[in-house]
This record gives sequence, structure tokens and C-alpha cells, in this order.
Amino acid sequence: MSTDAIVLLKNDHKQIRKLFRDFRGAGSGAEAEKGRIVNQIIEALTVHTYIENEGMYPKVRELAPDLEDDILESYEEHHVADVLVVELAAMTPDDERFDAKTTVLIENVEHHIDEEEQEWFPKVREELGRKKLQEIGKGLLELKEKAPTTPAQPSALKKTVDAVLK
Repeated sequence: MSTDAIVLLKNDHKQIRKLFRDFRGAGSGAEAEKGRIVNQIIEALTVHTYIENEGMYPKVRELAPDLEDDILESYEEHHVADVLVVELAAMTPDDERFDAKTTVLIENVEHHIDEEEQEWFPKVREELGRKKLQEIGKGLLELKEKAPTTPAQPSALKKTVDAVLK
């Protein structure tokens, strides 16, 4: 298994995109199925944004300071996703705005993923190279082991609060 940070993050993106397709494919009247899928989306996004915010972004910021504007935008995009995830975690699939809120989350995250994969990752790869990305990837794997899986866990809450205060 590759420890290249970009490869690891793209694999997460694939898993998240699959969950998004599953949600869209569930159709109307599939509240239980949508609820199950949204719980998986919440867990996947909570873990993913945690390892990016705590591992990838700080390392890239340190090693490639000219990418700072991209990183700051990514932090803000994660913050928007975190807020929606917290709200969705408190809802049930039969809530009037459940589908709409999930759709807005999906659209925002897809935009973020597209920007990362098409614009940001190529810049990071060019600046850092394979060896550095493998080192960062090892750190991301370690972070993933202890990452929060729900937005209510203290480390997830801290990440959300940090986005407001920093």
C-alpha cells in the first residue's frame, strides 16, 4: 500500500464520492437507507477533514509557504462541511431539510475535492516530491488511527472551534 499522502487522500475522496452516489441513488422514500448512508458520510468526512487539517495542511504550509492561500481556503471549505455535518448528525432522515442539507454538503464537498485534485494536489506534488509526500502519508495513516469518527468527539469539536478562532 502506498503511503503517498496524495494517493491516500484521493482514495478517501473515492470512498466519499461513492457514498454521495449511493445517497443520490437511494431515491425518494428511502429514509432508512439515506440515514444509514449519511451516517457513513459523516464518519468518512469527519476522519478525512481531521487528517487533512491536522496532518496534510500544516505540513504543506510549512514546506511550501507559497501555497498558503490554497490551504487557508481549504480550511474554510472544511469548516463549512463541518458545520453541515454537525447539523446533519443532529437530524433524522424524516426531517424536512435532511435531503436538502445533505445535497448542499455533497455539492460543497465535491467542489472542494475537484479543486484539490485538479489544482492543489499537482502543485503540492511538484513542490514536495515523492519522498516528502510518503513521509507525510505515514503521518496521515497514524492520524487516521486516532481520528474522530463523529463530530461530537472532542478532537472533532476542537477542529471546528479552531476554524472560528484562528
